[in-house]
This record gives sequence, structure tokens and C-alpha cells, in this order.
Amino acid sequence: MVANEILVDARGHRCPVPTLRLRRALEDAPSGARVRLLADDPLARIDVPHFAGEIGCAIAERGEDGPTLSFLVVKP
Repeated sequence: MVANEILVDARGHRCPVPTLRLRRALEDAPSGARVRLLADDPLARIDVPHFAGEIGCAIAERGEDGPTLSFLVVKP
């Protein structure tokens, strides 16, 4: 994780909680902010990209480390 990223750790929660926490972080963040979401619910693979597309955010990076999914979302 880079120092200028906002971290949202939603591991241990099932959807829609990771997406809701991501939404809250993005609402509070300034334009251009980079928010990294960590989740371990497999449904996040579908829900997070769909949500980001709906609100006009870009997913700059996706990754997996064991059960942990990582999404770097950039707010326009």
C-alpha cells in the first residue's frame, strides 16, 4: 500500500458490507483520491467492479493474495 492511499479493510465481512464501506470512503474522499479495498468475500470480485462502474470510478489495480482480494479504486 502506498502512503497516499485510503485503506478500507473489509475482510471478514460478507457483501454488501465491503461495497458499502467502499462507498462511504469514496464519499468522504476528495476528487482524485485512491482507495484500496481489502475483502475476502468472493462476491466482491463481481460487486466492486460493478459498483465502481456505476459511480464513474476507475479500478486502477486488482490483486489476490490467498483469500484476500485487493481493489485500488480512483475517484474522478
